[in-house]
Amino acid sequence: MNATSFRLYKYALACTLTISFTFIVLSGCKKWDDHPGKPDSPSSYSAEVVDKWMVMQLRLMKNATGIPNHGFSRHYAYTGIAALEAIAPGMPEYGTWNKKWNGLTGLPGGGHSKKYHWPATVNAALAGMNRALFPNASATDKAAVDSLENALNATFNIDASKLAVSVQFGKDVATAVYNWSETDGYKNANNPYTAPIGDGLWKPTPPAFAAPATPYWGNNRPVVKGSLANSQPTLPPAYSTDPGSPFYKMVKQVYDASQELTADQTAMALFWRDIPGVSSPGHWLSILQQTVHQKNTSLAKAVVAYALTGAATNDGLIACFQLKYQYNLVRPITYIRETMGYTTWNSTLATPAHPEYPSAHSTLSAAAAHIFEQLFGDMRSFTDHTYDYLGFAPRTYTSYTAIANEAGVSRLYGGIHYPLSIDAGLSQGKKIGQNIYGQGSPVDFPTK
Repeated sequence: MNATSFRLYKYALACTLTISFTFIVLSGCKKWDDHPGKPDSPSSYSAEVVDKWMVMQLRLMKNATGIPNHGFSRHYAYTGIAALEAIAPGMPEYGTWNKKWNGLTGLPGGGHSKKYHWPATVNAALAGMNRALFPNASATDKAAVDSLENALNATFNIDASKLAVSVQFGKDVATAVYNWSETDGYKNANNPYTAPIGDGLWKPTPPAFAAPATPYWGNNRPVVKGSLANSQPTLPPAYSTDPGSPFYKMVKQVYDASQELTADQTAMALFWRDIPGVSSPGHWLSILQQTVHQKNTSLAKAVVAYALTGAATNDGLIACFQLKYQYNLVRPITYIRETMGYTTWNSTLATPAHPEYPSAHSTLSAAAAHIFEQLFGDMRSFTDHTYDYLGFAPRTYTSYTAIANEAGVSRLYGGIHYPLSIDAGLSQGKKIGQNIYGQGSPVDFPTK
């Protein structure tokens, strides 16, 4: 080969490699909503079905009894995962997400020769999950679940055989996910527990002086493998009754804030109280429902957001409760009354019946907010109407992180958490959100 021919050969080879590399990169960046020639992909449908079921689940949460506030994280997480698995066969780019669920087995195989109607599979899965997860719902609410499922099925313009196949697949997914949920350990969360006694340790708080709630919630199985890795926040300062100590000064911040609350700070504390309401996990589900509705997202993106934000709240609360009962830190109301001497002091909000550190609301909010921002980006302005029905004024934010930060600081104004516990929860939750979102690859997350 002469010199000229060799130069031409190298040029042709370089062009070929460049074209091949470009094709690979573009293929690897393909998103769920990029389905040329596939109008029946999950991304081609609106999120109407998911939107309506989120509204229904919020109703069920609001009316449920006998479930601890943080317990609704399970309903949120497992329902979202069932919705995602119900459309997984329609997403070749789904990657390995179904391998990230921690111990989930028994999922039905999506037949390649079968043609599913994705809104129908999701409808069946969400109906099945809500029936199973809310067995003690009122007769009226159970009838509402049946009515919604039937009403949505009636809107699907498909033949009876395709509807039947789609519905059965959704039901089978719900059965597998629900069976998995029943083995996560939540049934043991209230096993007998004797709280340790000593200086600086948690004790039952007024006015109810209730026994410690769900002391073994931290033993629940996370829904995502590796979600809790390296999420340990900064430790609280050493306990002390010395007015010059960091611990005393930390508690005094709570007391001082209570003496100069503004009307907006009080409104903030009440807005994020969440009980009575839709629960703290339910509040974030409400934010998701409003976001999906306002942004007119696709079915694919809605179920991804449902699954991952639910997973973040669930696993965030498991990590949080591990630490709560590891440190058993005294609550502000106990220290302010017994150590600082303000014996009649009361917090704006009733103190929950579990230890102080870290703040559960901060943890779950930061975890969810990270997933929201990764999936939905900069929202610029969002007005939360979750508690319009209670007569609360809606609150407006410039980012999902701002929502999480306010949810956290509301516990200071409510008088139930130290600033350090809030910061620790926000740090812990963000790390867990990062861990969960990081399990996927770029092609696992839809763009619209």
